[in-house]
Amino acid sequence: MDAVTEWMAVWGDNLWTWIVLPVVVGLGLYFTIRSRGVQFRLIPEMFRTLTDKTPRDENGEPQSVSAFQAFTISAASRVGVGNIAGVGTAIALGGPGAVFWMWLMALIGGASSFIESSLAQLYKTRDKDGFRGGPAYYMQRGLGARWMGIVFAIILIVCFPIAFSSLQANTIQATIAGSMGESAADWLAPATGVGLALLMGLVVFGGVRRIASVTQALVPAMAVLYLLIGIAIVAMHVDRIPAVISSIFADAFGYNEVVGAALGYIILTGARRGMFSNEAGLGSAPNAGASAAVTHPVKQGLVQTLGVYFDTFLVCSITAFIILVSVPDLSTATQGIGLTQDAITSTLGDWANVLLIIIIFLLAFSSILGNYYYGQSNIEFITSSRAVLLGYRIVAIVSVFAGALISAGVVWTFADGVMGFMALTNLVAIALLSGVAFKLLKDYSQQRRAGLDPVFTSDRLPEVKGVEVWEDALSVTGPIDLPTKKRQANKHRDHLHGAPRAE
Repeated sequence: MDAVTEWMAVWGDNLWTWIVLPVVVGLGLYFTIRSRGVQFRLIPEMFRTLTDKTPRDENGEPQSVSAFQAFTISAASRVGVGNIAGVGTAIALGGPGAVFWMWLMALIGGASSFIESSLAQLYKTRDKDGFRGGPAYYMQRGLGARWMGIVFAIILIVCFPIAFSSLQANTIQATIAGSMGESAADWLAPATGVGLALLMGLVVFGGVRRIASVTQALVPAMAVLYLLIGIAIVAMHVDRIPAVISSIFADAFGYNEVVGAALGYIILTGARRGMFSNEAGLGSAPNAGASAAVTHPVKQGLVQTLGVYFDTFLVCSITAFIILVSVPDLSTATQGIGLTQDAITSTLGDWANVLLIIIIFLLAFSSILGNYYYGQSNIEFITSSRAVLLGYRIVAIVSVFAGALISAGVVWTFADGVMGFMALTNLVAIALLSGVAFKLLKDYSQQRRAGLDPVFTSDRLPEVKGVEVWEDALSVTGPIDLPTKKRQANKHRDHLHGAPRAE
């Protein structure tokens, strides 16, 4: 098994070094230039659209999940073990300099996140829960390549609800084991696996709206709790902050003597762990972004870009500072959750293990739910068979149970490789469709300059084919009361049709 793991690690490193990383960086820079830095200049708009009211159907019910709920579903997947165990692994392998490259990749990847989630909104479809969509859908509807969508859907299902959810469960089990000792090893892993599987089953058989309601409660709670602990730990070592910041920037551009990591390896480690954590350009978050009921596709592009920043610059950064202020000597650092766990308990004491277990559970379980939803959306792309969906649910629950039992080494390595193929498939698609996303951005900007709350209808871009949901302003905005809705729709039509069309 060790030989297989080593082979997979070498293969994965080569894939990321020579193919994935250059494509991720190159396309991220291209999207940034073409959009005139949309991920920087529209940050105020990201916060404004996050709290948009949800359009309603003819019965006055929400058409689908809200913009904020879609944000929490994607955040539930983003914010997980990658933010605690993944950052710990990145620092143990690449030193403090890996943190800088995680930050930089988030800034570059923000443009890719905007493109993919805007496209997912444009090409989404209706279902019984509201809307669904994602890369598989824009590959079929935008590129006319259903085969490509099926390939992507299969890769995502293997990567997220199977491999990544297994990792989340494994980290929950490892955190509990780290606090209870080896004496509990015989019964702890099966008990943890059974408990997680039962909890997951209760939620996922309730549908996407139940997932949204659970993540809407879990994600803010776990984020606030973890950030407060991190701030307290950093404040207790405030004298070390200048040295930590200096080491992050100094080690980012040279040989790290502590871990023996050369520049290329530091960049690779930071970029790979960064993508695992914030998922920018990976093709996962658009599945959540497409589920939102909004009045313009760009709104979810902006919201999901904000999700990248939330994940990297808040949650990942607090983990990095917890470790670097608490563990100045990284020469004997353990990889993964152990490093973060040691950093927290060395400052707060052993009692903090209980608190960390709660945090890890909130982070990891919410990620499991987000991962499950991504898989379900792509199962439904491949087939409408209820039997297949039931089989998928069983496999996803079994994967969580198994993840608590097996060693994480092979799964981490395998997941890295699958993640690389998933990112490449998605990035090729959004590169080919990016012109459509830029037209959407231009249309959105024109309406904002006219003082309107942007509303998109398919007749704004008649040359774009494969659009199902955005027929007219009435269907997009949903009923308030019929006279008011008609006045609002006419006002938008007057402005939109009188404004220069996006080219």
